[in-house]
Amino acid sequence: MSKGKYYITTAIAYTSGKPHIGNSYEIVLADSIARFKRKDGYDVFFQTGTDEHGQKIELKAQEAGVTPKEFVDKVAGTIKDLWNLMDTSYDHFIRTTDDYHEKQVQKIFKKLYDQGDIYKGSYEGMYCTPCESFWTESQLVDGKCPDCGREVKPAQEEAYFFKMSKYADKLIEHINTHPEFIQPVSRKNEMMNNFLLPGLQDLCVSRSSFKWGIPVDFDQKHVVYVWLDALTNYITGIGYDCDGNSSQQYHKLWPADLHLIGKDIIRFHTIYWPIFLMALGEPLPRQVFGHPWLLQGDGKMSKSKGNVIYADDLVNFFGVDAVRYFVLHEMPFENDGTISWELLVERINSDLANTLGNLVNRTISMSNKYFDGIVADKGCAEAVDDELKAVATGAYAKVAAKMDELRVADALTEIFTLFKRCNKYIDETEPWVLAKEEAKKDRLATVLYNLVESIVIGASLLEPYMPSTAKKIAGQLSTQLRSFDELGCFGKYPSGNKVTQKPEILFARLDAKEVVEKAEAMFAERKAAADTAGGAAEEAQDVIDIEPKEEITYELFDKMQFQVGEIIACEEVPKSKKLLCSQVRIGSQVKQIVSGIKQYYSAEEMVGKKVMVLVNLKPAKLAGVLSEGMLLCAEDAEGNLALVTPEKDMPAGAQIC
Repeated sequence: MSKGKYYITTAIAYTSGKPHIGNSYEIVLADSIARFKRKDGYDVFFQTGTDEHGQKIELKAQEAGVTPKEFVDKVAGTIKDLWNLMDTSYDHFIRTTDDYHEKQVQKIFKKLYDQGDIYKGSYEGMYCTPCESFWTESQLVDGKCPDCGREVKPAQEEAYFFKMSKYADKLIEHINTHPEFIQPVSRKNEMMNNFLLPGLQDLCVSRSSFKWGIPVDFDQKHVVYVWLDALTNYITGIGYDCDGNSSQQYHKLWPADLHLIGKDIIRFHTIYWPIFLMALGEPLPRQVFGHPWLLQGDGKMSKSKGNVIYADDLVNFFGVDAVRYFVLHEMPFENDGTISWELLVERINSDLANTLGNLVNRTISMSNKYFDGIVADKGCAEAVDDELKAVATGAYAKVAAKMDELRVADALTEIFTLFKRCNKYIDETEPWVLAKEEAKKDRLATVLYNLVESIVIGASLLEPYMPSTAKKIAGQLSTQLRSFDELGCFGKYPSGNKVTQKPEILFARLDAKEVVEKAEAMFAERKAAADTAGGAAEEAQDVIDIEPKEEITYELFDKMQFQVGEIIACEEVPKSKKLLCSQVRIGSQVKQIVSGIKQYYSAEEMVGKKVMVLVNLKPAKLAGVLSEGMLLCAEDAEGNLALVTPEKDMPAGAQIC
């Protein structure tokens, strides 16, 4: 009997390019939740898709010499191929260029305009093209976009605006009375304290400076701005109709049970989206979970460096399920996770090859060696069996409790606790010793039966996370994976069943050095191919031309004091996505300097660096923290930052002239 419906969505992937592994993590995370819920008795509908409009795509299409539609068709196909490669079980893949979506967005815009929620005006502010966002001067961090850290430029254009403040109090009340609405709690606090409580500004919901978007049908000069277009996919994709003729599917599925998104777009999903729904008279989603990021452990992924890791790269090296396991297991509930080739190899060797693969292999091998593959429960129990059985039969409840909190990494840990207990059970019972005495043959058979039964329970729990591996294990044990409601009792494996004669190695041990060398060769080949394809135009990317500022006199420059500083301590600034607070020793004094470089450097790796410091900059507060200078950085064409450091070791306080 069904436990009810469960509608889960991911953020729709932006079609400006191929998603790297950090972006692909989200679809695997959502898939594991969807698969778990299905197996747990829910009627699941899992939607994902692509966000295909905007100025950035219009510009990229121009650079590629194709139409925007041709550009997004190609990228959307690539994204869909990646999601399929990762064995994700989505039910619907929506594209914001789908006709039905575009028609509903136009209807929604007109309805909100007619009821007075949208009005026409003009916008003047600082514009970030990559984020397609306008910002006021006060919202900038170090004069740059607070979301991505890139340069912003002054812009002014006619636009339509949504009256956000009209619904702000209602949204605050909803958040306060629905503590589960925004998760983790830290994201909720950030939204309340940084955006809602200080007061919402009206939101720009149309653009007139570019054409690639859904036209405002009553004002053809305008196209619908990205968020009103993209966010509504969650309802248009399941049959919402603004005229009141929504489908049965919509009435069944809405409100969504879970919007799974990256923490960088939590504001749009917990403020703008709920307010749009309130204006439409529709229920709000039950929960929005802003998951952390998966960061590259040995530096920021960069196309210019040629070191961007894609999901298909990892699959070619390690296989689908190994990659699924890694990204799910290595992501904490709230903090960012780390990916590196060395860490991947370490996890595969320790968890997958040793703990799981070796357990299955030697259990099957012993069954074949001692009983010709026949697994039989002879009822020859001992006290040592009780703990194994308790861990096996109690595993589902522990895993389900973690999944209820969306603590997927912890759920996987609970499953591997069972596999580790099986390995400990082998050490405790020593089947190879039992095999030496004919009188203990029934005890040996019972031990092997207990192991097979426990492995089947573990594999059945593992299926949502590593579906192919779980099926392989069941196949080698000549049985079927079980439903969750069958996992509470021990002894369902048919006594007398025969396992496979030749167990397949599930995960081979890897050599980290060989893997890293192979990866470096792949990156070098990729960069060389890109350089060759680009020719002179690509070579030009090795230099950057920026808009020149007005000339200054030497006297003005001479007023600036630059010195070498040594960072002796560093920490993240609370409630800030971008800022690090460094204690910098300059000669005999220490200055506190706040910098918007958190996405390029961790606090730990900042400590000990010698850096170039503008010392006599007037102190200012950033995110409420006093900053007494500026660390100088270089920025490439993609907006990546690198600290400017002395070529040779220089003492802290050395003058830069």
